[in-house]
Amino acid sequence: MQHTTQPQSLRKSPLAAGIAALLGTVMATTFTSAVQAQEENRRGASALLEEVVVTARKREEGSQEVPMAISALGADQLEALKIRDLTNLSVRLPNVALDDVGTARGTANFAIRGLGVNSSIPGIDPTVGVIVDGVYIGLNSGILFDTFDLESVEVLRGPQGTLFGRNVTGGAVLLNTKKPGDEFELSLRAAIDQGPDGGPSRYIMGSVGGPVNDWLAARVTAYHNDDDGFIENQFDGEDVGAIRQTMFRPVAVLTPTDELEVILRYEYSEVSGDGPIGQSHTNGSGVPGFPVNFDRDEFDVSIDEVGFQDNETNAFTAEVNYDVAFGDGTVTNIFGWRDYTSNGLGDIDAQPVWMFHAPSWLDYEQVSNELRYNGLFSERYNVTTGVFYFDSEINYHERRELLGIATGGVAPAAQFDGGGNLLTETWAVFASVDIDLNDQWILSLGARYSEEEKETEIASLSKNINNPCNIVTAGDCAYDFIDDDKWDSFSPRVGLTYNLSDDSFIYGSYSQGTRSGGYNMRNTSFNPADTPGPFDQETVDSLELGYKSSFGGRGILNAAVFYNQIDDMQREINLPGPIGVIQLVRNTAEATIMGLEVDATWGLTDSLVAIASVGVLDASYDEVLVDLNGDGVIDGADKDLDLPRAADLTWTVGLNHDMELGSWGYLGSRISYSYRDESAYTDNNLGTLNEQKRVDAGLDFYSNDGHWVFSIYGRNLLDEVLHGNDTQLPDNISGVPLGGTFAPMSKGRRVGLEVTYNL
Repeated sequence: MQHTTQPQSLRKSPLAAGIAALLGTVMATTFTSAVQAQEENRRGASALLEEVVVTARKREEGSQEVPMAISALGADQLEALKIRDLTNLSVRLPNVALDDVGTARGTANFAIRGLGVNSSIPGIDPTVGVIVDGVYIGLNSGILFDTFDLESVEVLRGPQGTLFGRNVTGGAVLLNTKKPGDEFELSLRAAIDQGPDGGPSRYIMGSVGGPVNDWLAARVTAYHNDDDGFIENQFDGEDVGAIRQTMFRPVAVLTPTDELEVILRYEYSEVSGDGPIGQSHTNGSGVPGFPVNFDRDEFDVSIDEVGFQDNETNAFTAEVNYDVAFGDGTVTNIFGWRDYTSNGLGDIDAQPVWMFHAPSWLDYEQVSNELRYNGLFSERYNVTTGVFYFDSEINYHERRELLGIATGGVAPAAQFDGGGNLLTETWAVFASVDIDLNDQWILSLGARYSEEEKETEIASLSKNINNPCNIVTAGDCAYDFIDDDKWDSFSPRVGLTYNLSDDSFIYGSYSQGTRSGGYNMRNTSFNPADTPGPFDQETVDSLELGYKSSFGGRGILNAAVFYNQIDDMQREINLPGPIGVIQLVRNTAEATIMGLEVDATWGLTDSLVAIASVGVLDASYDEVLVDLNGDGVIDGADKDLDLPRAADLTWTVGLNHDMELGSWGYLGSRISYSYRDESAYTDNNLGTLNEQKRVDAGLDFYSNDGHWVFSIYGRNLLDEVLHGNDTQLPDNISGVPLGGTFAPMSKGRRVGLEVTYNL
């Protein structure tokens, strides 16, 4: 059955042939000996040279055929590199940071090309959207997926507003799960890894699937992780960071006719374990934490409240693909429903005494539907058009329990309650067409119009002092802010591609994207002027020039330069406050971010494949609209600040080697070094994120029958410290000294064993 139209052909003119020959001569010195395709069942070094099928333009095509900057990894590449979850890619990709904020664990604070967020506040929309099997996920919480049984991971640099809508100004991460194949498949995997401190983390996962009859196929995937904790709590000597995660995903594919395909997916997951593991170190104002203070480059914590998290996700997706004669095309409808609940408790003071503890409750539900068509007309016009609808509801409550030290740990001396409810409704219409102007030139045009409405009712924490209530469990809080607002946006895209040869081209594009306006559901300021909103939408205009080549399958070289202009930059300003931390969401500035990315994979010999990438950013403010550094004036000092999460330099080098072991099989070995510059965390630049130097390595034995893989792996072998955030705490709370930071810890060095069986 045909699901997509064929990609447009790449043809060669005398001019293109000349340019291609010149580039080929230059690259020939690098590609000394091309790696030829190995046996189909091998997944070692040769897998890195395989082109990944992507859906970046809402149709299936090779990643090297798409005229935009993409980092794509298929199932075999994810396995070859032993990518366990998305955070394993956090430092590997140029100008990409896939970090967990750490405040509420499993909350993504992704940044691409310097556009990201610093927030665990529900309702704060991302700059990097996550799309799972074609369904946009409207909440940052609970989306740090394990990569087991994924067909592919696509990281698209932004903005991607034309086809993917709002909240992809930085880009989009597309996760595509596996469907059942044409034959029976069984895959089982078990792993265990251990760090310098704490206990082991154990994994077991498996999938089974295949055809049931002529018109039905099914697949079931299950995953379980039991982690005993990765760091010793100096407060009592116990291990902290324990987590248990279980996921179950059945998939059914129905093909009642040659033209019709129905894909039904359901996913259930639950996560339980300890709360965030915060470290207190000297903050950007030079104030150390009290009574304990640690080195920000060491894995040291001491907290009296380990806290907890309990999360549950239910999600259902129904995808229908219907082939039609009109344009030899396909009509696709994707319906998505997602329900997420969480309850947690965190030690925000990061101290062995009770200064600032924070329980929270969250209920979230979303429904979305996209109806689209893709077809090819006159062998020249590749058309994609559709309509999109999205509806979500957030119910959120948090509590700040302060100064339990004053009561001997019996109860907080002061309690603040607040949060709110937020309803969002969005609809959009979009269209895109790629036109073969002649044998070499392709013109791309696209546009999206969307409207969004938000309604909110918010209970400010600063107005609920020692007045216990709960929005989620009881609905008995008094709302001091009730409002609604509407926004609309138009996101165009224009691109031009010139084919140099059958496997290389250059391209240029202009695109625009919009990040939603909205409301701050965590209002902790006592200043009446600091209302929860609304703040306005953010707009990004982008120019990108790029080059792509696959060199006839011998290797891959991609390069891009870009220039992004950000208007009404939407930021969460983190400031110390009388009840811990004040987080104000404002349209803070106009800014420019420019840079380049180069990504290459090539064969040095028949069995040795090298990877290399580099990303460079130059981010600066053009105009500042609010007092970012808190000195009471808006001036050049604010304009000279660094943009948060915009690391100047990222790069990776790696080698992957296969060695034949006779009749036994072959041994795959790999090592990579990745680097990411230090970057600002807070807008006033007092909070920072550490420079990262990551070494990952491993050995994999593949049996000749294709059934067994035995692996030894190491991640973050240099034991680099990475904090999810670097929140600055006040010098004192009601006269009791505090200072320091709340900086949740990520895992350090891990060494593990893994066994995989594939039938």
